[in-house]
Amino acid sequence: MATEFLDGQLAELKEKGLYNTIRVLESAVDAQVTIGGRQYLNFTSNNYLGLANHPRLKAAAKHAIDLYGIGPAAVRTIAGTTSLHEDLEHKLAQFKRAEATLTLQGGFLANLATIPALVGDGDLIFSDELNHASIIDGCRLSKARVVRYAHNDPADLREKIRTNEYQRGLIITDGVFSMDGDIARLPELVEVAREFDLMLMVDDAHGEGVLGEGGRGIVDHFGLHGQVDIEIGTMSKAFGVVGGVVAGKQRLIDWLKQRARPLLFSSAMTIPDVAACSEAINVLEESDDLVKRLWANADYLKQNLRAAGFDIGATQTPIVPVIVGEAATAQAFSRALFDEGIFVMPIFYPTVPQGKARLRIMNSAVHQQAQLDRALDCLSAIGKKLGVIR
Repeated sequence: MATEFLDGQLAELKEKGLYNTIRVLESAVDAQVTIGGRQYLNFTSNNYLGLANHPRLKAAAKHAIDLYGIGPAAVRTIAGTTSLHEDLEHKLAQFKRAEATLTLQGGFLANLATIPALVGDGDLIFSDELNHASIIDGCRLSKARVVRYAHNDPADLREKIRTNEYQRGLIITDGVFSMDGDIARLPELVEVAREFDLMLMVDDAHGEGVLGEGGRGIVDHFGLHGQVDIEIGTMSKAFGVVGGVVAGKQRLIDWLKQRARPLLFSSAMTIPDVAACSEAINVLEESDDLVKRLWANADYLKQNLRAAGFDIGATQTPIVPVIVGEAATAQAFSRALFDEGIFVMPIFYPTVPQGKARLRIMNSAVHQQAQLDRALDCLSAIGKKLGVIR
């Protein structure tokens, strides 16, 4: 058969310790999950605020199904826009303190929709070298030339801009870098964009619900409202549901409604997803307790991991990488934790550079201190056994 070559490639991945075994959850996503009939403490999901299993979001989804059914059964521009979709976009604009927003089926699709609609042949994209795969793919689809600048380095970006010619230019950065947990130097990027009259786009997938007042994101965190041209977000992480969002000036949103291909050629977000996302905003508008609890848990974890001797890099957020070096070590560490009832997935090449394999610990607002302590005890014991720490 024509696909027989894949057998050899799969065998090579397994031999090199790069084969990824996918765990299957048999319960709701929460601080504790069920896998293979056994209970595990969950430190792998992006469920920052615990909203994925929140009773108010579940109730909102059920109520919306009774009124509107399950899915719009059409693309947004033909017959797939309901009053629920418009209500969510108005709420998101108010929450993000932006002129307007547009929702799509996912954060990945938000990047694929936006980048090719803004730049093309003859244009130039300046992209942080550690940007997410969805940005990389959006850049490829645009057919614009891409120049990568050194990670989180505005000086290198400035130099790259000076030494390249272009018709129209776009700077793109992640807001929070998902594998290291560091934050983009957005105020400096705003200055560079102004200096060279370039568009500036930030993908705030891991800042939504985490940074800023009440989780409004990185633009709010730095007080840069109106100064970042395009803000991309997702509702599949801190919001606990699924969906993507583009925020910016009204003219940006009006243009994307005419030219964003995932909007024009793929069915709209489903009814329960839209309703649940809308209720998530209501929860965050009413109180910042969940955001505060998330940060308290993250600070506790980071302080104790550093004290134990772990290398957690330069994280500035609740994303906590435990860097162990080789992929085989990360996989062995993850398996040993799993045996102890702790669910933490290993991350290795090509997601991170070779030699930088890690465990990526994702705590949430719904983890209790006793659960954090248990995880810390297991991490320390296994880390010493594997020689990761002394």
